Amino acid sequence: MNLSHSEDFSRSISAAMQVMQAHIDGINAQDRDAIAATLHFPHYRLTDGKLKVWESSDRYLSDFHTRAGGDWSYSAWGHLKVVHAGNDKVHLDVLVERYTADGTLLIAFPSLWVIALIGDVWAAQLRSSFAPDDRIISLGRGE
Repeated sequence: MNLSHSEDFSRSISAAMQVMQAHIDGINAQDRDAIAATLHFPHYRLTDGKLKVWESSDRYLSDFHTRAGGDWSYSAWGHLKVVHAGNDKVHLDVLVERYTADGTLLIAFPSLWVIALIGDVWAAQLRSSFAPDDRIISLGRGE
């Protein structure tokens, strides 16, 4: 196992953070290719006890629009915290925030993202999200 508290995984962590920044930038630009470059396929999302699998990037952006809703304008990371890191994988505790055009928070929910190095490419392999559930907005930033 390549996981140790004494080892320095700063390169892995940096790569994972770059993936997350590129992902949120792609989502906010609604750039299908930019988003696809941040995800490994098949890509997996577990929420509400259901596992969603995208075999390719074809439907990912349209599925995102369905999840985000018609009032969605942009998203942000409330926080990105490293849970575990290794040479080829980083687990991130993420607070996903979605906003309207006037900056009103639509929803905030926690999610665990797994960013993996596969075939010399760092990208998100999977995540597990607690969404949608209006009561979790109260978590707020930084918790």
